[in-house]
Amino acid sequence: MRPETASDGWVKTLRRLASHRALLVGTVILAILVIVAIAAPLLGTVDPAALSPARRNRAPSALYWFGTDQLGRDIYSRVLYGTRVSLIVGLAVAMLSAVAGIVVGIIAGYVRWTDGLIMRMMDGLMSIPPILLAIALMTLTRGSLGNVILAITISEIPRVARVVRGALLSLREQPFVLAAVATGVSVPRIMLRHILPNIMAPVIIQATYICGAAMLTEAILSFIGAGLPPTIPSWGNIMAEGRALWQVKPYMIAFPAMFLSIAILAVNLVGDGLRDALDPRLLER
Repeated sequence: MRPETASDGWVKTLRRLASHRALLVGTVILAILVIVAIAAPLLGTVDPAALSPARRNRAPSALYWFGTDQLGRDIYSRVLYGTRVSLIVGLAVAMLSAVAGIVVGIIAGYVRWTDGLIMRMMDGLMSIPPILLAIALMTLTRGSLGNVILAITISEIPRVARVVRGALLSLREQPFVLAAVATGVSVPRIMLRHILPNIMAPVIIQATYICGAAMLTEAILSFIGAGLPPTIPSWGNIMAEGRALWQVKPYMIAFPAMFLSIAILAVNLVGDGLRDALDPRLLER
């Protein structure tokens, strides 16, 4: 009987992922949203910024599927184009915060004398609610997509850093790491070959939750006027423009809110599925 190889482990992991229903449902929904974002110009949309005062506040109909807003803009087109904004923000924040959190967490966990200083800084950032920190950062800059991504990323880095540091504190005392240190293996090589492969699972899981949180934070920032400029069709901006008439024209808020809820639900389903499939403690149970 041949010993189990690394490829066998990957095959088992992929089988667990493929058999997880919540993960499959979340992945399918996200794939549909990605297709919608990419193919928005081909899905019967018009210019999301085109004004038509003569057709303002139209109810949903065969001509205007989601109705029109106070400026006569087609809400269906704006919602579909808004999918691009939310996905870009969510994915960008997840990737940037994961990379930055890995760097900060590794330094804090492996370079012992920096641990106290770095983690106190992270604790200070985590003591501030992410939305309040993002609002404070946005007040220092002008509203743009890049600045929104940067502000949300800064507020999410401590979450990844704490996860990485906690995993690293246990890994650095493991025999295979101690053996590598004893044989004179360089620190960068230890990080790449022994540390990173063993911390990627919790980081990926954390990144999925950050992706959903980032989309919600962007919508909140835009809704209160502290995020993207009103000219950019984001779900938060669409809801902000319809809040004055939501009691008589609820569709102005209902459609973007529904898309936002579905996107966050899909991301959370993917995160739950990855946690169940990759967490060794859950596998043992």
